Amino acid sequence: MFLKVLKSKMHRAAVTKSRIDYPGSIEVDSELMEACGLAPYEAVLIADLNNGNRLETYVVPSEPGSKDIIILGAAARLVNPGDRVIILNFAMMTEEEKKAHKPNVIVLDEKNNIIG
Repeated sequence: MFLKVLKSKMHRAAVTKSRIDYPGSIEVDSELMEACGLAPYEAVLIADLNNGNRLETYVVPSEPGSKDIIILGAAARLVNPGDRVIILNFAMMTEEEKKAHKPNVIVLDEKNNIIG
C-alpha cells in the first residue's frame, strides 16, 4: 500500500505578482524550488493564509535569486499579490519508505528570504 506523504513545503511565501492571462501554474524562484526539493512541473497544493483559498497546480521555475512567487492563470482569481501562501508537495511512499522520510521544509520571510 502507498501513502500520500508531505515531500516539500514552502511556508509563508509572499506572492509577488499575478498574471491572469497565462495558461496556468505558479512560477517560483528556481533557487527556492531547489532549497525545498521541488522539481519543475511537479504538482503543488497552494494554501492562501490571507483568505483560506486552496488550489492545486504545478510549479514552473523563474529566474534564480528573483525571490518571485507569481500566481498564473485562473489561480490569480483566488490568490493576490501580497498574500502569504504555503506551497505543499506530496509523494507516494510505502510504509517502509515513510519510516525514513523527513519532509524538506523551508520558512520564508516577507521578502521570500529563507529564515528556517
